[in-house]
Amino acid sequence: MPSLPILLSLFLFLHLSLHATGASHRLLLRSLSAGGAGADVAVDLNSTNFDEVLKNSPASYAIVEFFAHWCPACRNYKPQYERVAKLFNGPDSAHPGIIFMARVDCAMKVNTILCDRFSVGHYPMLLWGPPAKFVDAKWDPKQENSGIQSIDDGRTSQRLLNWINKRIGSSFNLDDEKYENEDLLPRNASDPEQIGRAIFDVEEATAKAFEIILEHKMIKTETRAPLIKFFQLLAAHHPSKKCRMGSAELLVNFDEMWPSSHLSLNSGMTQMHGSGASDSIAVCGKEAPRGYWIFCRGSKNDTRGFSCGLWALLHSLSVRVEDGESQSAFTAIRDFIHNFFICEECRRHFYDMCLSVKTPFESTRALSLWLWQTHNKVNERLMKEEKILGTGDPSFPKSLWPPRQLCPTCQLTSATSTEVQWNEDEVFKFLVKYYGQTLASPSTKVTTTSQIQTDLLTSNDSASGAVSAELVPVWAALGIALASVTFGALACFWRAQQKNRKYSHHLRSLKNI
Repeated sequence: MPSLPILLSLFLFLHLSLHATGASHRLLLRSLSAGGAGADVAVDLNSTNFDEVLKNSPASYAIVEFFAHWCPACRNYKPQYERVAKLFNGPDSAHPGIIFMARVDCAMKVNTILCDRFSVGHYPMLLWGPPAKFVDAKWDPKQENSGIQSIDDGRTSQRLLNWINKRIGSSFNLDDEKYENEDLLPRNASDPEQIGRAIFDVEEATAKAFEIILEHKMIKTETRAPLIKFFQLLAAHHPSKKCRMGSAELLVNFDEMWPSSHLSLNSGMTQMHGSGASDSIAVCGKEAPRGYWIFCRGSKNDTRGFSCGLWALLHSLSVRVEDGESQSAFTAIRDFIHNFFICEECRRHFYDMCLSVKTPFESTRALSLWLWQTHNKVNERLMKEEKILGTGDPSFPKSLWPPRQLCPTCQLTSATSTEVQWNEDEVFKFLVKYYGQTLASPSTKVTTTSQIQTDLLTSNDSASGAVSAELVPVWAALGIALASVTFGALACFWRAQQKNRKYSHHLRSLKNI
């Protein structure tokens, strides 16, 4: 293992190099999300953002139109392309997260090399493929098995949509509206690989939860510790690398943004204390929250969504912690829901079930099975209520989970009992694979100590400048240290540095008096 001075030097070098690109990245994402009524839906890309945007797209497929703004045929084609893009791009689309539609203006000099990469020989030219296949790629029409192909019949919106339907076996229509296409939704109950797409919903739920906390001014003196403990858990074990990095950055800057001296027992902070701090923290990257759901999308606007994403996050955390962390993970989850989940009845029911736990958890298995049983108890209660009130999602009715389609060995057959009998050994194996291995960032399928160290060293954390001496709370540093010795050592180093800076600043102030 490298020595601490080497790791610190590497971190400082990476920080300085990444800091320069961070501002432009944030400006890019703000410009992509901006827009109002009548704004184009297809995303305009150029050589500076092409690879990055496609790399971060949650969509299964992408269409890129290469055009020239001076081309009359391109101008005439734009309304046709936009009509299809409205079906797939953005939170108000009928089918979000399936196809990402973008365009590149090859008449701009900045895009000359980019258009050459994809052998653009006529305008407009449409290319199709998984977003990742476009990243750092070159394409030639004679090239086979590249994952990218030319769309040869997309001259009108209907013909383009027909090509898409034939290519992926779908039945999309130009007049599709949001939440009116239940038959087109993925059937999560029969395909275990679908949970892999939930990584974007877990990011969405994490970002949305933090957004709710800020909007409702829920960070108070009595809620600081529970929030810090939960973000310690996220920094070490969140299935998304971006959320691990964002949570670690939030922990490092927590006391600067919400100093305990500025919180009262009766009111939350109306704004973050640090200058510009609200713009500097993105818990799961600047893309989230995106405003729509993929795996957790319901057939109605008020079903699934946030609650589905939050449950997926909690299950993922429960199978990722080590045996020795299981009890602390339980208390972190319990206290987070109790203090920050804004649905009063849901919060009370969950907390009551937590209070029924009399023996501390000593293993990952015990924690993950308890959370699974708790989730099924919630489903049982909601099944009855939704049946009476008619408030459930007809396409995703509540049921005991996992169904046989997902885990044939989890349920024991019994001819004498109407109740489901579970094989808990098989259930635990399924939970570990489903929420621990399949549900993960595409670039990192397993969270290990070395991965946590790498995440920290390559993150864009702020480690310089005059900031509060309490930059890293003691319990935050200790919590991080439990996940990774190097992680904790770096946190303690930052803390010492900030104390030294404050002391030096204090001495300079005294000299100026």
